[in-house]
Amino acid sequence: MAAPPARARSDYDYLIKLLLIGDSGVGKSCLLLRFSDGSFTTSFITTIGIDFKIRTIELDGKRIKLQIWDTAGQERFRTITTAYYRGAMGILLVYDVTDESSFNNIKNWIRNIEQHASDNVNKILVGNKADMDESKRAVPTSKGQALADEYGIKFFETSAKTNMNVEEVFFSIARDIKQRLAESDSKTEPQTLKINQPDQGAGSAQASQTSSCCGS
Repeated sequence: MAAPPARARSDYDYLIKLLLIGDSGVGKSCLLLRFSDGSFTTSFITTIGIDFKIRTIELDGKRIKLQIWDTAGQERFRTITTAYYRGAMGILLVYDVTDESSFNNIKNWIRNIEQHASDNVNKILVGNKADMDESKRAVPTSKGQALADEYGIKFFETSAKTNMNVEEVFFSIARDIKQRLAESDSKTEPQTLKINQPDQGAGSAQASQTSSCCGS
């Protein structure tokens, strides 16, 4: 019975679902386009609802299939996009370094994550448009780093235009998620072996199930 799934997964070792969130106009779609297609466009087209791209990468000898969802930042699409939080394994919080309000709103986006996403979801803070002239910068790098430190998450400044740190951001969060999944797999294997033992095995499996699904 296990053969069909194995065949279906033969092209990758892990499937990782990522979500890009942040205010409208911070460059989420540009980051996604740069990472998935290696291209950049200056024309601004607002994301309607939600869009996604797929890219498979090699990471520490494993093939990782990244399914990256790009969400709309406008308020009127918020109810559509919150449905995608639950399935996300990693979330990129994006702001525009030339727009202080987009940075201030990161705390609101984090509240959304706490309400709608899984408890163990990986997060990363991204200050985009770092190629812009320093005279236009509204959010110092130190301020972005301080916010990331406050939440205990990694921080990168990026430019979709120049491709600065774009690969690094996606690879960094993918590596952290892969590590978490690998650790989770190694913890569940002994429980799987014990499942046929009376009482104790069943109890531990049930306890594990309860703790992982009821924390939200």
